[in-house]
Amino acid sequence: MAYTTLPPEYSPHAIRWTRDDCAKLEQAGFLTEQYELVEGVIIKVGQNMPHAALIMLILEWVLEVFTRSYVVTQASIDVRPEDNPTNEPMPDILVLARPAISFKERARPSDIRLLIEASDSTIRYDLTTKARLYARAGIVEYWVVSLPDRTLTVHRDPQDGLYQDVTTYMENEQAASLAAPGNIVRVSQLLPNPDEYPIN
Repeated sequence: MAYTTLPPEYSPHAIRWTRDDCAKLEQAGFLTEQYELVEGVIIKVGQNMPHAALIMLILEWVLEVFTRSYVVTQASIDVRPEDNPTNEPMPDILVLARPAISFKERARPSDIRLLIEASDSTIRYDLTTKARLYARAGIVEYWVVSLPDRTLTVHRDPQDGLYQDVTTYMENEQAASLAAPGNIVRVSQLLPNPDEYPIN
């Protein structure tokens, strides 16, 4: 995920907002850009070209494996009920348990087979704040594809608010999702060419 404002862990004195607050701000015309709400902090969502290229490559593989019917991008989801009032995350890619067209409301954790964040400038945030939020929700598998590190970090087995199984794969290594164990992907396949998007 790429942001135009700092994530909550870097804003300790920020006002903590709720979903209801955000709805009122939208109605009043003060919140007009795309955003997500995480731990009570409103985060405006933006994309630079490296981040957009990263999402495109991940999406190509996900669509090939799971088909378009079960995949959505940058859609808000519910988390655990206790966290919902101050959280409305918008993951980069979701693989759903049933066709996306059947959803009339946000996907719930039990509807999500695989959740992926494409990380450009927010790798620490995605591996800490977001990981804890998704683990508390019981999301069974969470991937973070990091452009700066050129790695894939796979989170599984959420228990007591933490993922018990966390494995990082380098770009020359391979991984597969629990949702499609027979479809192995090389991490480099999910990443843009480093010559086109060098990291300073």
